[in-house]
Amino acid sequence: MASLALPGSFLATSKPSPCRYAAGDSIVRCNVAEPLSFNKENGRSNMPLQINGDTSFNNLWNANQVRRFPVPHAQIDTRLRIFSGTANPALSQEIACYMGLELGKIMIKRFADGEIYVQLQESVRGCDVYLVQPTCPPANENLMELLIMIDACRRASAKNITAVIPYFGYARADRKTQGRESIAAKLVANLITEAGADRVLACDLHSGQSMGYFDIPVDHVHGQPVILDYLASKTICSDDLVVVSPDVGGVARARAFAKKLSDAPLAIVDKRRHGHNVAEVMNLIGDVRGKVAVMVDDMIDTAGTIAKGAALLHQEGAREVYACTTHAVFSPPAIERLSSGLFQEVIITNTIPVAEQNYFPQLTILSVANLLGETIWRVHDDCAGGFEPYSGLGID
Repeated sequence: MASLALPGSFLATSKPSPCRYAAGDSIVRCNVAEPLSFNKENGRSNMPLQINGDTSFNNLWNANQVRRFPVPHAQIDTRLRIFSGTANPALSQEIACYMGLELGKIMIKRFADGEIYVQLQESVRGCDVYLVQPTCPPANENLMELLIMIDACRRASAKNITAVIPYFGYARADRKTQGRESIAAKLVANLITEAGADRVLACDLHSGQSMGYFDIPVDHVHGQPVILDYLASKTICSDDLVVVSPDVGGVARARAFAKKLSDAPLAIVDKRRHGHNVAEVMNLIGDVRGKVAVMVDDMIDTAGTIAKGAALLHQEGAREVYACTTHAVFSPPAIERLSSGLFQEVIITNTIPVAEQNYFPQLTILSVANLLGETIWRVHDDCAGGFEPYSGLGID
């Protein structure tokens, strides 16, 4: 059973568990460009890149060496500034360390009545500014903080302002399913645009259509390659693996995930939702008997959907169940459901910080800092970002 490793102040992956299958069995292979490697000192993953089959420029990041990017740029780019909000400072620090930069100095405080005050502590005139702030719980607080940070940079004459949003809140309200509903995703996109952002960098949006809600460029990266390579490192027998979508809406995501895992078979949990955060599992499409089931979703909120799906998989004869998701919202009672013994392992990323009291033995946290840091370099250097580790899943 995997455990959570926390070297220093950074979230990291746990060590892969040994293979539980005979040496003669075929092994799952993850064909995302080139497999990630995990730093022996800090446990964090290194994101290999591939350009026209050439990986010779890869220098893996470690505690004493900053990875160099193939497109020439100054070692210390004074026109590139990264600032962190208060939502996920640990991820922001990891991104800055990966890029060999220091986080910009910024003061963020609350007045007694809850109003947010933001002041940049250094000049950003003529600079490319990147503001790292997921709109995770408390969503309204963090969203308002992001808007005020954008406004502060705009009024300080920043040349370009990019909102780096590892988790985009309100993304589930992306369409009208009933009369007289709001489309909050579009409203939030308008707020970010009107505040003064020139570009948005988001990770695993709830639906690809959300990119169209912005009237500014959106760089959409996927956190799944990090999860895929971690699963490949566990050496699960390919004949025993099945990828499961917890609902019909996630079939495209699960199919792309399965294709990368040796073209594994696909199963679908058919559910009926009677209200928000309320789900009822009805049926299973596909065969999971005697298999290792990997449930794939973009987020886990209250864990009602994925927990009921896991219970159904066990009823249908699944030997082990893994849960894989990019965004760990973990609203109560998610922790109780996920740690109840239904899952062999719950694999998430650090787009949303997980409070220490919410750790449980089956939890594994992978870092997307390298992924986001590399994308920031590519955007800053006007280099195409459509390489395999970033957009090869084809689920937009």
